[in-house]
Amino acid sequence: MNRRLAATVLVFLLAAGDLAAQDLVITNARIIVGNGNVIARGSVVVRGGRIVAVAEGPASDQRAPIIDAKGMTVMPGFIDAHRHIMTGNDAQWFREQASVRLREFLEAGYTTLMSGGGPVPGIVQLQQRVDAGELKGPRIVTSGRADTNLKTADEARAQVRMLAAAGVEIIKARIDDEAEPRQLDMLAVITDEARKHRLDVMVHAATVPAMLGAVKAGATKLVHTPHASWLSESEARIVANAGIETLSTIGFGVPVFGVFNTTNVPTFRDGKPWPEGIGDTGGGGRGREAGEKAVNGRTLWDAGVTYGFGTDTGYHPKAGLAHELRALSLMFSMPDIVKLMGPNTAAFIEKSKDLGTLEPGKLADIVVLDGNPLEGYWNLLNPRVVVKGGVIVVDTR
Repeated sequence: MNRRLAATVLVFLLAAGDLAAQDLVITNARIIVGNGNVIARGSVVVRGGRIVAVAEGPASDQRAPIIDAKGMTVMPGFIDAHRHIMTGNDAQWFREQASVRLREFLEAGYTTLMSGGGPVPGIVQLQQRVDAGELKGPRIVTSGRADTNLKTADEARAQVRMLAAAGVEIIKARIDDEAEPRQLDMLAVITDEARKHRLDVMVHAATVPAMLGAVKAGATKLVHTPHASWLSESEARIVANAGIETLSTIGFGVPVFGVFNTTNVPTFRDGKPWPEGIGDTGGGGRGREAGEKAVNGRTLWDAGVTYGFGTDTGYHPKAGLAHELRALSLMFSMPDIVKLMGPNTAAFIEKSKDLGTLEPGKLADIVVLDGNPLEGYWNLLNPRVVVKGGVIVVDTR
């Protein structure tokens, strides 16, 4: 596509988004702003798809359509910053699964998803179709995988250039648990080339040595809380001092129960026996990851790391959300989780200007929930209304 045609398409997409945006007023709501403030009973006013007012009491603007929250809770739309969205053959997924899968995300309360790495060009096409209104779903932040096992720096640079040309918004790379020097050297090349294209590099680094190696090699984001050992305060401060955001994904090693496992026998997330099915990931097959990730997450948080929300799941969105929240609640309070899911995750995906809190000027991504999430994470699992960019996309009232 030439630059002039690309610019024309972009203008069309932006215009389509503006036309879809609505004016709304949400009243009679408990409002969890996301910045630590809570309004016991208030209103949110939306114009042109953006929030213009958040205040106590009824809204003065009564011209727009009104959603009476009837005492329910309003909070920012959910963001999963490490989600495996597309599976299998791209064309088949679009044809057979896209509409249903995206609907499931909206019904779970998600208004934004960051791809956990590819597929390219499929994930870019998905973003384009959602933005154009061809598919109804959360906004998509794209990523593509760069291989740290390539043999030469030239190969690695060419790979990054190809991903940049494809239109991905962030590069995803992986460092194995042992943090082999050859991988770290290649990661340094990848991060150097990515900077030339103004792209960040988020790194799968699931152990403490891998995490520290990735930081040294120039990673700008980390997509896993480390396991296989206890993270020290000094090690956590290395991440904090480097200004590197990190995601949770601590449900990785936690046994799965519920919708996808009704046998009351603990399993790994793919259905294999827990803990043996996890394999040798540094925990010796004993499932230590279940505790190490949660505790290490708290250590990162207490050191001042911007710690956001990611599930690293590919199964049903509401089940993945519940599983990650259940694991997080071991070490984090509900006010912590609200901050973690909102402004911290918005910072990870570089969208703090538009997302993460309910404040004037932000995009109107809003979830209306039964109950009070500050009393327990389970109250995050039953959205009644979901608003994306001012548009009501789910309404089960």
